[in-house]
Amino acid sequence: MTRWGILATGHIASRFAEDLRLVPDAELVAVGSRSVDSARRFADTYGAQRAYGSWVELAADPEVDVIYVATPHAAHHEAALTCLTAGRAVLLEKPFTLDLATSTELVDTARAAGVFLMEAMWMRTNPIIQRMVQLVADGAIGTVRNVRADFGVAGPFPPEHRMRNPKLGGGALLDLGIYPISLAHLLLGVPQHIRSWAHLGPEGTDENTGILLGYDSGAVATLSCGMVGASTLAASITGSTGRIDLPEPFFRPASLTLYRDSAEPETIAAEEAGNGYQYEAIEVQRCLAAGLTESPVVPHTTTLEVMALLDTVREQIGVRYE
Repeated sequence: MTRWGILATGHIASRFAEDLRLVPDAELVAVGSRSVDSARRFADTYGAQRAYGSWVELAADPEVDVIYVATPHAAHHEAALTCLTAGRAVLLEKPFTLDLATSTELVDTARAAGVFLMEAMWMRTNPIIQRMVQLVADGAIGTVRNVRADFGVAGPFPPEHRMRNPKLGGGALLDLGIYPISLAHLLLGVPQHIRSWAHLGPEGTDENTGILLGYDSGAVATLSCGMVGASTLAASITGSTGRIDLPEPFFRPASLTLYRDSAEPETIAAEEAGNGYQYEAIEVQRCLAAGLTESPVVPHTTTLEVMALLDTVREQIGVRYE
């Protein structure tokens, strides 16, 4: 049995707790928050045995095997560091931190301590996404030439909302844009050329962002994210001999459609269950059972490479976090 703790009690933490019930040999044993009342309410709702009014207390609980950190972006670094230095394995919500330097510090800390650490990039553990990766590796669409993906939400959000507040790592890029960028990285790796533009809101965070990634192979990735209108949330991967379309939402698809030359399109579907967070928890438990300190599905190198891309885009569009 893997004994889980959850650090934070917001919306994402709730959805993860719901899905943890679908994971074999998983048990939620403790919850930590900066408010003991909030922790107790969460624990009562999801059946956790203990509720703590501080992150330090949760991290010190010897009966917790792994902690899922679900705070807002700006608190990721402090929360994860608290858990890692206490010797607790960590599943850290994306994005890892606000920049590459602090993300690297977490990876270095985990490696030095021999403690498991994984970014909660649930898209990479989704069964359909993994099937897509296998199809591409098997040559089903030839050589990948183009990746298109967009993640836009309607809003509007008030100025103090985390989506707009620079003190909380606000803007479309880290919250939404990380998905199109991660999809392109998953299929094409690190680009050699990066061009970005964004419209910034009055707080200085990005409201509408376009990103073009170029590869010396000749491949391109056309990506966008924003909070000025709801987009299709779809993605398409074009190869030299075919195409794969991912329907809405492309980061948690229930199916994909494969187009190959003149053959009839083939739809591949997976059984839908829960919110989709259970797959990352299953991967964490698989790694812990195998004695691994990082996941081969979401390795540290991938997390840091994507964070470096996010840093470059932020520099190009002129977004600064306080």
